[in-house]
Parts: sequence; structure tokens; C-alpha cells
Amino acid sequence: MYFETDYIYHIYNRGNNGEIIFYSKDNYKFFLQKVKKEISPVTEILAYCLMPNHFHFLVQAAESSCSFYQPKSGKAILMQTLVKKIALVLSSYSRAINKQEKRTGGLFSPKTKAKSLNLLQNKNDYLLSCFHYIHQNPFSAGLVEKIEHWEFSSFSEYLYDKEYLCNIELGKELLNLNEDFYAQSYIIIDEKELYPVI
Repeated sequence: MYFETDYIYHIYNRGNNGEIIFYSKDNYKFFLQKVKKEISPVTEILAYCLMPNHFHFLVQAAESSCSFYQPKSGKAILMQTLVKKIALVLSSYSRAINKQEKRTGGLFSPKTKAKSLNLLQNKNDYLLSCFHYIHQNPFSAGLVEKIEHWEFSSFSEYLYDKEYLCNIELGKELLNLNEDFYAQSYIIIDEKELYPVI
């Protein structure tokens, strides 16, 4: 993964071999706390959704995301700060779940993906589609009857204007959200149409 300042990225990963990564509500909450502590300070989170076996984040990389990570020892390492912070969240969460479930080995697929929406034609259309697609995941999977019923996504942050992880003001500006936001949220986005060939 490589990030550029002010570029928007869809970041996602899933359980190794499609395995479950969140076993309980406490697991979801613990993961979000890790994200809030490690990732929120270095990037602008625009949307997210945690599913039983995968996760999605929509972020705008900040300057601090793209700088090279410098641990407290003071010696810079050749890894961007956001890449390092994502790795920290995934590794610490994996250790906790391995202990909880008495398991060993990798919890997540080896490579977390980060697709830049800035490289797509009609970037703004794909940005909005990606935003809705992320929130539609639990609804499309039949886990809830309404998108807002899923507790572990940013949809309710936008619906009720309550920030937790997301920079809602920036999100609304970049996404050009208006009064049709709720109705648009239910126009189902097909994953295959989300990313055209670049």
C-alpha cells in the first residue's frame, strides 16, 4: 500500500480463507477502539463498516498518513505512517482474538487492499457509490432489515449527525450529500460495477 496526501482510498481486508474475524459485539467495539486510537489521528475517516468476516474503510489520506513512520526510539523506518498504523491495529487485534479463541496463525488475509478513487474517471460518482456500497454490506447480506440497524458502520453517524470515527463535515462536503442521502442509500450498488478497469 502507498498513500498520497488528499487522495481518497477504499481500504478493506477479510478473514483468512473467509473466516470470521468478529465473534461478538465486544470484538467489534474493541476493533473500533483500536482504529480510533491508532488510525483516526493520522487520517480522515469518511466511512466504515465492520462485517463478521471483513471490513471496509473509506479514508482521505492526510499529510501525516503519508509521512514515514517514526517510532518513539526516533529511528525512522521505511513505511508510511498509515500503513504502519493499519498493521498495528490488525496485529494487536489478531493477537487478542487468537488468545480469546485459543487459535494460532493469521486472522486476516495477508494483504490489506487500498484502492485509490482518485485514479478513476468520474471520481465523484465512484466516491459516492463506494460510500453507499460500504454501508449496504450488512443489508445486502441479510443481516439487518434496514441499513441503520447495523451497529458497526458509520451510517448512523451520518443519519443522526453524531461523529464517532468519521469526519462527517468533510464527508458531506466531498460526497455532496443532500436530502436524498437516505433514499440513495438503498439503491443497491453491485460490487462488480464499483471499480471499472483503470
